[in-house]
Amino acid sequence: MSVTNKSKEIFLCAICNIESGTCNEDCKFCTQSVKYKADIQRYKKKAIEQIVEEAKRARANGANGFCLVTAGKGLNDKRLAFVCEAARAVKKEDLGLILIACNGTASVEQLQTLKEAGVDAYNHNLETARDFYPEIVTTHTWDERYQTCKNVKEVGLRLVCGGIFGLGETQEQRVSMLESIASLEPMNVPLNFFHPNEALPLVENTVSREEAFELIALARKMVPSAMKIMVAGGRELMFGDEQYKIFEKGANAFVIGDYLTTAGRTPADDIAELEKQGIKVIRERN
Repeated sequence: MSVTNKSKEIFLCAICNIESGTCNEDCKFCTQSVKYKADIQRYKKKAIEQIVEEAKRARANGANGFCLVTAGKGLNDKRLAFVCEAARAVKKEDLGLILIACNGTASVEQLQTLKEAGVDAYNHNLETARDFYPEIVTTHTWDERYQTCKNVKEVGLRLVCGGIFGLGETQEQRVSMLESIASLEPMNVPLNFFHPNEALPLVENTVSREEAFELIALARKMVPSAMKIMVAGGRELMFGDEQYKIFEKGANAFVIGDYLTTAGRTPADDIAELEKQGIKVIRERN
């Protein structure tokens, strides 16, 4: 299966980890869980000034979206207030970024508060198929995740919803996840590929490179309403020197810079390679 992005125009998104490594959930794929004691940076609140500087740098590097990410199952009053403070500070700079929040499960009321603070979109991934979810997470349910996505749509925020491949799921379960994502009609579908860490219960990525390319094409086919099929975490490790072939398979966006707890390529290297291949970065304003 091959779907060519003939326009050679793509979007870039940057992630800002504003609260790191403080999560009490037991997601077997995530180093942010305190249960696994992975060797990562852990902090409660990133300085607002640093968040703003990262937003400016992301925009200068060509990013169209900027995502404020917190660790933990979901929003509480303190976390909500902090995300809103960060959102207002970034919006005040008028950078033209689509401001995305990614803060776990959230109620309609909490999402409305984020919207009023200037957040444009909310990212909440289904992660995997409903019937496989209990194999990788026991501290909360897949249905809670799906309900949060419905809440996002209810308040009129743009929905960003994807998942992660390579956790030991079957091909049928990958299809099932994509069917569930399609039912929500998200604006953006981030596709992550498991990045192993010695501290985690999962020890290897069960997806081959060839399968990963096919999954990108499958996502494009199964979620045709999505404006962006984005390759996010695990891009460099999964695709190596073939990572820019993702655009030949239907992807039209990727995350630039570092991820939550793992390093990515430098933005300069990515941009140089994109220019070399004649791929245009779309810098439309929000």
